Amino acid sequence: MHGLVTDCECEALALLRENLGPGGILAAGRSAAASRRGYDLVFARDAAVCALAMALSGDAQLERGAVAGLATLAERQAANGQIPKFVDRGSGSGDFWYVGCIDATLWWLVALRWLESHGVQRRALAMLAPHATRALAWLSCQEHPRIGLLQQNEASDWADIMPRSGFVLYSNALWYRVKRLYGLAGAEATRRHFNQLFMPSDRDVPDYRRLRLLAHYARRKRGFPDLYLSFVNLAAAGDEGDVFGNLLAALFGLADGARTAVMLRAIARAQAGAPHPVRVTCRPIPPGDPLWRPYMSRHQQNFEHQYHNGGIWPMVGGFWVMALAAAGKRPAARDELLRLARANAVNGWEFNEWFHGLTGKPSGMPRQSWNAATFLLARRALDKKLF
Repeated sequence: MHGLVTDCECEALALLRENLGPGGILAAGRSAAASRRGYDLVFARDAAVCALAMALSGDAQLERGAVAGLATLAERQAANGQIPKFVDRGSGSGDFWYVGCIDATLWWLVALRWLESHGVQRRALAMLAPHATRALAWLSCQEHPRIGLLQQNEASDWADIMPRSGFVLYSNALWYRVKRLYGLAGAEATRRHFNQLFMPSDRDVPDYRRLRLLAHYARRKRGFPDLYLSFVNLAAAGDEGDVFGNLLAALFGLADGARTAVMLRAIARAQAGAPHPVRVTCRPIPPGDPLWRPYMSRHQQNFEHQYHNGGIWPMVGGFWVMALAAAGKRPAARDELLRLARANAVNGWEFNEWFHGLTGKPSGMPRQSWNAATFLLARRALDKKLF
């Protein structure tokens, strides 16, 4: 393995230890800028993704920190079962985002089952079982009773200034994973309807009339026919090419082998010339597009090739490597892992949050915990299938 990859492993483990607090892993390294922007808090999705790597680290301190993060979030679970987007240990308050944050609960459940399956802090995890029951009940209330897919508000998942709403690819890939992990009823129906809606075709027509009409409408909106649509609702469908959602669909078994191969090729084509892995949308949404929203221009942050709108996220790059490795594309996975190490090494191992999709300019908050975590997972995925 290339020396830079080995160096990145060491730096990633050191970063996770550095960012560990008494309430769990912080989203980013401690700094005045991180404090002003709220990055030095325990975020549900960040803590959960990090917990996957921390459980495999062989480091008892990191294992305890993984459990501590889930426990901190559970302490501020809403009465209805929803897990907060983040918890501020200083004030002790939990935040649930403007219109809700559905993937905080999903990732929390995924991480809990992962830690249990890897034998981490079993006694402490057992105390979280009642919280898991309530979290599952809350998610079930967000599921369409006939379609078996979660429904959500606009901008209410990790891509929190993108106009995805209704039935969202990324969230429902996680929902299918949760259903399988917890043995929930209807997992196969969720998988079937997921494919019928997000990859609509004339060959597999839904039985349920309303799902059939949604799929019929969505079929006309496919800018990237080899990729799943990013979302579908009554008014619109997302044809920008959501890389993270498609990668999760491949890793979690929603796409079969043939479809996964086609998806990975399409994503690879869309990454041509990208300075680092991986751009998170294949076609950025420009101002004036029907999907453009005024809030996307706040702080000058989500214009084309920036942030969630075509920016490069090393965290998602880790899932890109995992998907390549799981599909048997090991030479490509090794090459992309090395490129991912180079991205994390920019500016003396800053582990930058994201990069401009065209210029490669580092942006966002440095010292991102989940960059370190997904690099470690990607490195492990070259030796063993993780999902």
